[in-house]
Amino acid sequence: MEITTSRNSLPSILRFVIPSLIGVFFFMTPVPIDGELTIPIAILSNSLQSAMGSAIPTIMTYLVVLAAAGTIFVKTVRPAFVRRSPFLASLFDVAPVWAFVRVIGAVFAVMTLYKLGPEWVHSENTGGMLLYSLLPILFSTFLFAGLLLPLLLNFGLLEFFGYSLTKIMRPLFKLPGRSSVDCLASWLGDGTIGVLLTSKQYEEGFYTKKEAAIIGTTFSVVSVTFCLVVIDQVGLARYFLPFYGTVILAGIACALILPRIPPLSKKMDTFVNGEKRKNDDESIPEGYTPFSYGFEQAVAQAEKNKPAAVVKDGLQNVIDMWLGVAPIVMAIGTIALIIAETTPVFQWLGTPFIPLLELLQVPFAKEASETIVVGFADMFLPSIIGTGIESDLTRFVIASLSVSQLIYMSEVGGLLLGTKIPVSVKDLILIFLLRTLISLPIIAGMAHLLF
Repeated sequence: MEITTSRNSLPSILRFVIPSLIGVFFFMTPVPIDGELTIPIAILSNSLQSAMGSAIPTIMTYLVVLAAAGTIFVKTVRPAFVRRSPFLASLFDVAPVWAFVRVIGAVFAVMTLYKLGPEWVHSENTGGMLLYSLLPILFSTFLFAGLLLPLLLNFGLLEFFGYSLTKIMRPLFKLPGRSSVDCLASWLGDGTIGVLLTSKQYEEGFYTKKEAAIIGTTFSVVSVTFCLVVIDQVGLARYFLPFYGTVILAGIACALILPRIPPLSKKMDTFVNGEKRKNDDESIPEGYTPFSYGFEQAVAQAEKNKPAAVVKDGLQNVIDMWLGVAPIVMAIGTIALIIAETTPVFQWLGTPFIPLLELLQVPFAKEASETIVVGFADMFLPSIIGTGIESDLTRFVIASLSVSQLIYMSEVGGLLLGTKIPVSVKDLILIFLLRTLISLPIIAGMAHLLF
């Protein structure tokens, strides 16, 4: 009784409510700026990019080089101070395949920054797109997201939603209620934030391997902000509301189907330490409602935090993202873009979709087919390639599908592979194709209703 009274005292409640509301404000609250909706963390990110300008690609290059050099040093010398630090060990003592990928990322970054070697590596459509367009966004987003993520993770918000929404998320999507926070952060903020939230919670033992894989590949959706950019690129900004509604409809369909079929259904339902989730992990004790028990657990979680530990956690988040994720994105993203730009591979891979597009009565089926698989390299490429197609319906389908496919190697795909979330390149290819096959009929149907 004394514990309950303590937890429900005003200071205890405020310790949960105030940091959580600040986190919700930064990550999930749309605010108007320059006539467009965005979120505060994106405003901070854009402001930092504007202030630092051309210095960021240089900084990111040397961070990627530092990650590769540190990994080589730790793998060869194996210093005692790294073995004694769980953080440094997890940061640098990675599997050989990821050590190799980090080295490749460093080589590509240096070649691109100093324009060394063949142009197809460092051109503005390959390595240049990653180093000068994407990595500056990741640099600033990782900085602010990493420092502020503890506001969402550490002060009880996830416990509150976890118990309050379990009866919705578990039967529909086979996920715990706390995953709803990842979804909201992605939808209103950015897919990268959703991946980082998911990875952090998986490593801390809140998600099983299956749950982390489902959330990372299904709920790390493209933000409202980027959707505006995509639909504007194909000249259909006036159709944004039906476009975004179509994306949501296709996304829900994928979220309902994909967890129930391979490869996601085959993932092990065990935690990172090998233990299985117990049936009573999310049960509500007698005398509580899901809401009241979630609130009780949230306040209890908030009381555990110490300011110094929260600051340390935030700084480690930033370092982990900069050195752990950015090299993977640079390596895999550049390779995917080189294949897209210099070979007809993606055109060949798109050929089997021509009969399906014709069956769905999408005009310019051949031209549209070339954009379908290229989305695996980068989500923005289909809209760029499809801009010249003289059919509003087809351009609408291309834009909607590129967002609904979700898995693209220059960002979300590369990020997923750079984290400890248990998905492989093979998994990502299969999920990309499945999302395409599920989404395309829905999108084409909506397009025919509009045009």
